[in-house]
Amino acid sequence: MLIATLIAADQLEKGELSSAADRLTDAGGKIDRCDEIVDGRAADIFFDGDLTAARAALSISDAAVDFVVQPAENRKKKLLISDMDSTMITVECIDELAGYAGIKDQIAEITERAMLGELDFEEALRGRVALLAGLELSAINRCLDEKVEIMPGAKTLVRTMAVRGAKTILVSGGFTRFADPVARDIGFASAEANILAEADGHLTGKLAGAIVDAQRKAELLKQSAQSFGLSLDMCMAVGDGANDIPMIALAGMGVAYHAKPKAAAAADAAIKHSDLSALLYIQGIRSADWIAG
Repeated sequence: MLIATLIAADQLEKGELSSAADRLTDAGGKIDRCDEIVDGRAADIFFDGDLTAARAALSISDAAVDFVVQPAENRKKKLLISDMDSTMITVECIDELAGYAGIKDQIAEITERAMLGELDFEEALRGRVALLAGLELSAINRCLDEKVEIMPGAKTLVRTMAVRGAKTILVSGGFTRFADPVARDIGFASAEANILAEADGHLTGKLAGAIVDAQRKAELLKQSAQSFGLSLDMCMAVGDGANDIPMIALAGMGVAYHAKPKAAAAADAAIKHSDLSALLYIQGIRSADWIAG
């Protein structure tokens, strides 16, 4: 049995639900039932059919609706691992931090190309960090206070999954100076990120320790699932950039959130219209059972 979940950014119309069921039928699916629309925004269609064909059939809609197709088994995930920048927060921290050094546009261009998968991640990261050499550490706290905003739905997603017993991990190709406070604010149980080297109250332009890159993100997912006694199909991974692709591809539910094209293409689900609460709807958790952020 498969489940197709429709999530509207605002209001889900019955006509869109009916149209989706028709497209699934045309793709060879046998509809078992269409549930009622919940919270005015989301609904499930239970059916038998081919997963790939169903996803392709629903991708043709022009409506501001996200479509997620998945097996009914293990729908509710027991581990959530997520990227931070442009996923759990609304900005890229290194770009915003560069603004305090007067070089935001220069660094943002490199960041964009790295997230698109056009540049080697580690090389691009070290190059950008080098440009921040000499920046006062006080700029980090200013950046946190003035620029970093939590993504809509992030706190509700993480806290709701946590109270239901799921493990929650924030993993970032950014920096611990941002990831640690962001993880605490949102409610993640743990965080891992890169370490900015410091001396005499300034950034040195170097990194300390191993790099958190695409491979490390996937390794952390695999190691965490194993340590918690979970199969990968019981895990959800969320990200937006090319360095999230191995992690997204490995998880039972890999979600590309408002993502770059390569990440969206690699994911089981691409959320383009809704906020992060969509990740609760695709697990069958309606708003009456959410923990408010």
